[in-house]
Amino acid sequence: MKQQLLIFIQYVSVEKGLAQNTLESYERDITQYLEFVEKSGITQLKDTKKLTIQNYLLQLKKLGRASSSITRSMVSIRSFYQFLVRERMLELDPSLNMESPRLVKRLPKVLSIQEVEALLEAPETSTPYGMRDKAMLELLYATGIRVSELVNLNAGHVNLGMGFVRCIGKGSKERIIPLGRIAAKWLNEYLQIMRRQLLRESKLDDALFINHLGTRLTRQGFWKIIKKYGREAQILKEITPHTLRHSFATHLLDNGADLRAVQEMLGHADISTTQIYTHVSKTRMKEVYNLTHPRAKIE
Repeated sequence: MKQQLLIFIQYVSVEKGLAQNTLESYERDITQYLEFVEKSGITQLKDTKKLTIQNYLLQLKKLGRASSSITRSMVSIRSFYQFLVRERMLELDPSLNMESPRLVKRLPKVLSIQEVEALLEAPETSTPYGMRDKAMLELLYATGIRVSELVNLNAGHVNLGMGFVRCIGKGSKERIIPLGRIAAKWLNEYLQIMRRQLLRESKLDDALFINHLGTRLTRQGFWKIIKKYGREAQILKEITPHTLRHSFATHLLDNGADLRAVQEMLGHADISTTQIYTHVSKTRMKEVYNLTHPRAKIE
C-alpha cells in the first residue's frame, strides 16, 4: 500500500504540478488513512470497502477533527482511489458515489483597521530584525499574499519603481499585485540597509526575508513573529499567519473594492472562495448598526 502511495504522490507532483503544501497534505491524509486500514486488519487496498472509509471518517470526527480537515481527508482518499483505478492498480473504487462530509463554513477572523495599525506599529524599526518584520507585515497587509508566498519571495520579485510584487501562488501560478506607497517605503529601507546586515557572510542572496541564520525565513518562523507582535500590540483576538490576508480582503470590500479585483489579488481560482469576505463585511455592517443606531435595540 505504501508503494501505491509513493506512485500517487509522484504523479500529482509531476503531472499536476501541485504546490508543496498541497502535496504534503495529500501524503499526510492518505498515510493516516492507510495506517487505519492496516490496524483494521486489511493488508491490501482491494479489500477496502465503502464501510472502511466511513469508519475512518467517523474516527476522525470522534477525535474532534474540524469538518474542514475531515472533508480534505475525504478529497485526498477519493483522489487516491480514482488514480489507482485509472492506472489499473485497483479494479473497484470504494469511494465512488460517497458524499463528502458537510463543511461548516466559518467566517475568517479579521482585525479592525485600528488593530491592524497597532500591529504594524509594534516592530522596533531601529534594529535589523525589527525593520525586516515591519517590512513583512506592511507587505502582507498591502498585498494580501499568503504566508507561504511571502517567505518564498525573492528580492527580484519586488519592483519598487513600478510599485508591484510578483508572486508565485498555488499550482505555480504567477500573479502581479499592486504595492502601496507605505509598504514600498518600508521595503525600500529594509532592502537598502537592513537586509545586507542580516545576510552577513551567507551566500544566499536571492531570498527577500532572511532569518537569524542568514537563510530564508520559514513559515514557522513567521508564525512566531506575528504572534509576538500581536501580544505586544495587546490584540486580544487570535492571530494566525492568515489574519492580515483576511483583513486585507475584508477592508478592501468594506471600502467598495470590486469582488473580481480582490479575487485576482488573492489568487483565488473560484470567486466563491472570495465571496466569503462579503459575508464578513455584511456581518460587520450589522454589528456596527446594532451598536450605533439609536433605534436598533428598542424592545
